[in-house]
Amino acid sequence: MYRIHQIKLKLGEPVGSLPQKILKKLGSDGKDLIIDQWKIVKESIDARDKSDIRLVYSVDFTAVSAKDRQRKVKLKANPKQGLEIAPDMSYPNAVTAPDALRLAHRPVVVGFGPAGIFAALILARAGYRPLILERGQDVDARTAAVERFWETGELDTESNVQFGEGGAGTFSDGKLTTGIKDPRIRKVLEELVKAGGPPDIMYRQKPHIGTDILRTVVKSIREEIKSLGGEIRFGCRAEDILTEEGRLSGIMLAPELRSEFSKSSADGEVIECEAAVFAIGHSARDTFRWMHERGIDMAQKPFSIGVRIEHPQDMIDIAQYGAPAGELGLPVADYKLNYRCENGRGVYTFCMCPGGKVVVASSQEGGVVTNGMSYHDRDSGTANSALLCDVRVSDFGSDHVLAGVEFQEKYERLAFINGGGTYRPPKCSWGEFRAAANAEPSAATPDAAGNAVTAALAVEKSLPDFAAAAIREAMPHLGKKLKGFDSDDAVMTAVEARSSSPVRFTRDSSLVGSRGGCPLEGFYPCGEGAGYAGGIMSAAVDGIKVAEAIIEKWMPADFM
Repeated sequence: MYRIHQIKLKLGEPVGSLPQKILKKLGSDGKDLIIDQWKIVKESIDARDKSDIRLVYSVDFTAVSAKDRQRKVKLKANPKQGLEIAPDMSYPNAVTAPDALRLAHRPVVVGFGPAGIFAALILARAGYRPLILERGQDVDARTAAVERFWETGELDTESNVQFGEGGAGTFSDGKLTTGIKDPRIRKVLEELVKAGGPPDIMYRQKPHIGTDILRTVVKSIREEIKSLGGEIRFGCRAEDILTEEGRLSGIMLAPELRSEFSKSSADGEVIECEAAVFAIGHSARDTFRWMHERGIDMAQKPFSIGVRIEHPQDMIDIAQYGAPAGELGLPVADYKLNYRCENGRGVYTFCMCPGGKVVVASSQEGGVVTNGMSYHDRDSGTANSALLCDVRVSDFGSDHVLAGVEFQEKYERLAFINGGGTYRPPKCSWGEFRAAANAEPSAATPDAAGNAVTAALAVEKSLPDFAAAAIREAMPHLGKKLKGFDSDDAVMTAVEARSSSPVRFTRDSSLVGSRGGCPLEGFYPCGEGAGYAGGIMSAAVDGIKVAEAIIEKWMPADFM
């Protein structure tokens, strides 16, 4: 199998013409060889020349003789033609070491977001029959609770946009882009397609599933884990761990969530285990707190804070393509922008949702936090993105390891208060926010101008002063990079505070492919909440890595 790059099609040209394009690039007229089997491995859009937008492909293929189709043609790699031997992208299964320890109990996975899902799946495939504990509910019950919250403001603090089957990514855009380079990425994509995800995520430059399809995908993976002997218990929140001589020995469940599944002890309801993956997500602040009290080693980690910003999707399309995407037969356009302020602060867009909507993603009473969400079709007509300013650990105002958590909570509480003491987030236009820089709070009056200033101040007071100032400085520069981005009617909603975890757990840097793991034997922090991922893909990959480490170190328990 060969791989060839930079095969280009004009808009409207059929994908079926790719074999002829490949032959032409190889310098063949088709009389000597024929492209036999072929598949797209990457598709991207080249819109640098808006008058001549091209779709650009990398394709894997085999070639046979035109005279004898049973005879494969051997080709030589040619960098000038963009031709190479197709790399082996198959996933090598983890192998248990000959001297591995035997588990007396099945491994436990705490949290069923992307990291927990893929850790559990790999363990289940290897015969470990993992037990999964998820504090939230299954995706159907969780969806009902989230929609009820959006309609009524009735927040379920255990099952919401952050907690429940699928993790925070289930109520997002379902973006599958990542900045990491890891061969496990393809494994994640393959499993998502197998579970019902759209096949084009295997090759799209910026693949996404959409929250509607993602809900069915996570259910499908859950059922496979169960079919392999795994078990999942919803409504089970880990409240503590038990240790013996530096080793994990059990997990204690929250008292209000005790059930027939756990073993009674003098200290409470306990799940006995020697190995547990803690894939708790970046919003499990109560879990961070009890882990810190138990002496689990973690450190402060920088993150970002800002607002969600919205524009008409057609405006983004025109800025990127020169015309609305629908007129060109292209997917709705996205963007990625950044600016370095004069004082060194970085301002950037993150988690951009074409054709999506801004949603309230609260998980704590009396706090407002926002996120972006879209369905697979991305047809809302509105584009939104986080517009963030970097937050440094020096901004926390304390050396306490959980000072970043308290920093986030402070501004989420302010957003709740400034939004009127409800879960309706503060909102204003960019024009109003810009003008409010020179307005006095006393200038607010019941008239239209006064109300506009009040709305802008509500957004501003939900942000640290340095973040509000940085956004004001950055917006005109971002507008030069993307025409219309700094239009006065762009809508800003506060506050976006959970771009990543505010802590990083200590774990052995040689976790993968080693007999090591973490300072507490059998304790495996994983994914976004542990500070080792930043999105669906990187979290899923980290889950696979941790599962591999467990497989190498521990033999499955003998359940029979």
